[in-house]
Amino acid sequence: MPILLFLLDTSASMNQRTYLGTTYLDVAKGAVEVFMKLRARDPASRGDRYMLVTFDDPPYGVKAGWKENHATFMCELKNLQASGLTTLGHALRTAFDLLNLNRLVSGIDNYGQGRNPFYLEPAVIITITDGNKLTHSSGVPDELHLPLHSPLVGSELTKEPFRWDQRLFALVLRLPGATRPDNEQLGSVPTDDSAITQMCEVTGGRSYCVRTQRMLNQCLESLVQKVQSGVVINFEKTGPDPPLVGEDNSVELNRAVPDFNLQPWQSCHKLIYVRPNPKTGVPIGHWPIPESFWPDQNTPTLPPRAAHPVVRFSCVDCEPMVIDKLPFDKYELEPSPLTQFILERKSPHSCWQVFVSSSMKQNDLGQPFGYLKASTTLTCVNLFVMPYNYPVLLPLLDDLFKVHKLKPNVKWRQAFEIYLKTMPPYYLMPLKKALRMMGAPNLIAENMDCGLSYSVISYLKKLSQQVSGTCRCFSLMFSTLVLCSRT
Repeated sequence: MPILLFLLDTSASMNQRTYLGTTYLDVAKGAVEVFMKLRARDPASRGDRYMLVTFDDPPYGVKAGWKENHATFMCELKNLQASGLTTLGHALRTAFDLLNLNRLVSGIDNYGQGRNPFYLEPAVIITITDGNKLTHSSGVPDELHLPLHSPLVGSELTKEPFRWDQRLFALVLRLPGATRPDNEQLGSVPTDDSAITQMCEVTGGRSYCVRTQRMLNQCLESLVQKVQSGVVINFEKTGPDPPLVGEDNSVELNRAVPDFNLQPWQSCHKLIYVRPNPKTGVPIGHWPIPESFWPDQNTPTLPPRAAHPVVRFSCVDCEPMVIDKLPFDKYELEPSPLTQFILERKSPHSCWQVFVSSSMKQNDLGQPFGYLKASTTLTCVNLFVMPYNYPVLLPLLDDLFKVHKLKPNVKWRQAFEIYLKTMPPYYLMPLKKALRMMGAPNLIAENMDCGLSYSVISYLKKLSQQVSGTCRCFSLMFSTLVLCSRT
C-alpha cells in the first residue's frame, strides 16, 4: 500500500503568474489532480494512501495525514493559499516525521535485528515548488537544512530523517510569466539547480526542472512510474575490478573500455524492487540484510542506523548456490550503471557475493549473505538474499538430508554449532522457520536468544508505547485543527 505524500510550496512567491495565466500555486494544484488521475489507471492504486503537507508552520502544515479520507484531501488541496516564507527544511522534516509516526508501533524498521526488505511501507514524497530562495524567520539560508532534532520519539535510532523505502521527488516550476517558451525541450527533463535537488538524490529520487506545461505533463507521467514497492540500497564495490570479458566470454585484459564503464558502476545508490505476492498483495520474504554491527547483550543502547544499508559486492566470479527446499529471496535491481556493467559481461551462470561490513564480531568485511547475478535471459540483475554465510551452511544442510538422512553424527553437529556461533543471532528465528519448512525442526535449541540486551529490548518496547500515545494525541490535535479551519 504505497503512501503518496504531496508537499506543496505555499510561500508568497507561489502567487506569481505564469504564461498560462494562472499562478504557480494553481499549477501545483492542477498537477496533483492530474497525477491522481494518471495513477488511478493502475489497479494497484486502490490501496494508495494520499497525504498533503504545506510550508505552513507545524502542525498547521499537515492538511491531510493518516486519518483523512480522499474527500478531505481534495477539499484541503482546493482551499490552499500562498503566503509566508519558503521554509522548505522544516516542511520536509514535518513530512518525514508524519510518515514515520507509526513505524515504531508496527516495528517495521526492526532495529538491531536485521533489515527486512519484504517488511516495508513504500512512500513517494512529491514536492512542488517554484525553487525560489529559501527563507526563514531568522534570514535567508544558502543551503537546505533539515532540523536535526525531531519531536518524534525514537528518531535518534536512524541517522537521517527518512527511511530506505521513502523517496523524494521535486517538481521545480520554472514557467516564465511573460511569453510561452519558443523552443520546448524534447526528451528527458533535466534536473533542477536548486536546494532540494541534492536531498532528492540522497533519498534515491530526483528533481525535475519544469519550464512548460508539456514538460510538467511529461514529468507527471514519469512520476507515476516511480510509484514502486522497494527499498534503496548503497551498492559499493570491494576489492579489485573484474577482468574484462570478450564477446565469447574469454578474458580480455587489453580490450578498449566501453563508454558505460566510465560511469560510476562501482558505487550505486539504487532501488531494489520488492514485488508483492500476486495472491495476497503482500511481499513475502525470509532473510534479512545484516546490520552493520554485532548485537551485544552487554551494550545498553543501539548504534544509530544509516537509512540506506551499504552492501558491498566482490567482483570475484562465484558459482550461485541453492539447495532443495531451502528458501531464498530474489529482488530485481533498478536499472543503473552497475546493472548495465554486469549484463554487458554476459555471464549469467556466475555471481558476485555481497557483504555488510562489521556484521560479524570481528570488525571486517563480514561473511556473504547473498549474491548479485544476471538473469539467464540477460534482461535484469537480481540480488539473491540467503542465510548469513551461506557457503558454509548450505553444504552442511545438503549433507544433513542426503548423507545423514536427518540423523547427523557428532562431527556434523559440532560443525553446525560452530556455524551458529558465527552467525548474527537475529538469523536464528528465520533459520528455525526455514528448517521447519524443510522437515528438520529440532536442530536449534529453543533457549538461544536474539542478541539484544534487556535494556535495549525494554527501551524499544517503551518507545512503541510512547509513539502509540503520540499518534492518538496527534490525531486528536489534527482533527481539532481541521474543525477550527472550517468554522
